[in-house]
Amino acid sequence: MVSASYNTRLSYTVIPPCGFACVFEEGVVFSSVLGSGGEMAGVFAYQSSEVDWCEDNYQHYDTVAEFYNTVSNVSFFIFSPIMMYLLHPYARERTRAVHLVWLMMMVVGVFSTYYHMTLSYMGQLLDELAILWVLAIGYTLWFPRRLFPAFIRSRSQFACLVFLAATISTLSSFAKPTVNAYALNCVSLHILYILQLELRSCSDPRIHRLALITVAWWALAISCWLSDRLLCSFWKRIHFCYLHSFWHVLISVASAHGSALFAYFDAQSEIPEAKPELRYWPENRWNLGMPYLAVREGSTQRKQC
Repeated sequence: MVSASYNTRLSYTVIPPCGFACVFEEGVVFSSVLGSGGEMAGVFAYQSSEVDWCEDNYQHYDTVAEFYNTVSNVSFFIFSPIMMYLLHPYARERTRAVHLVWLMMMVVGVFSTYYHMTLSYMGQLLDELAILWVLAIGYTLWFPRRLFPAFIRSRSQFACLVFLAATISTLSSFAKPTVNAYALNCVSLHILYILQLELRSCSDPRIHRLALITVAWWALAISCWLSDRLLCSFWKRIHFCYLHSFWHVLISVASAHGSALFAYFDAQSEIPEAKPELRYWPENRWNLGMPYLAVREGSTQRKQC
């Protein structure tokens, strides 16, 4: 229940659906309605996030804050099932936990859609935490065994270490969500370092070409993310405020290439008997399209990680 006393003409500007603005002729008074939930309701409220991306809000629908940033998340739901299908032979020989990466990518798509639709604090937090756990699963599966810390004896121990670190990061992320996105992108630098180490022991030119393409996709994606975040005033001047929506598509493509690349390194190390081979879908001869890993099925016993 909200009441207001006034002695001058009053008009309302709706801010869907979290509250309203009371605009007086002599001045402006903004009142945000959180509902009976108090602070808890506030974290779910529209535009309660500390981050507002460059795209203008509510340009197409009253209930969708950032239209293009919202609909571009469809890329996560397109690439994820394709990559699950393409990597299934490798997952069957190695571990079916590989599919968790792309299941979590779809969770990222769900939370990112919710976030950009509402620009809520909770949406931002869920989006970033989903990305954190995608990275945690990727590290658990594909971090090279030879680079394990000296006190780690097996991949299961390493998985416990990663799970502990991800849990601590999850709890600490509530303190300052704005910093989370920059921290998550910094993890990419460590992944690039690992990639460089893996390429040193690989002589296959197709793998080196895939690595170059993967890094190029990632660099283009991160450039869009940073440019939308840091150079918004420039993009607004030229009426092109959609770079964050490009980020969603480009990072989906980069993730597809990266997962195939690190799956290859992992298979060479963990199941060399399966004779892993890089291929492309839909046509392998072009060396274009979606990269995936072909393996000789049934040629190896599954290892205990």
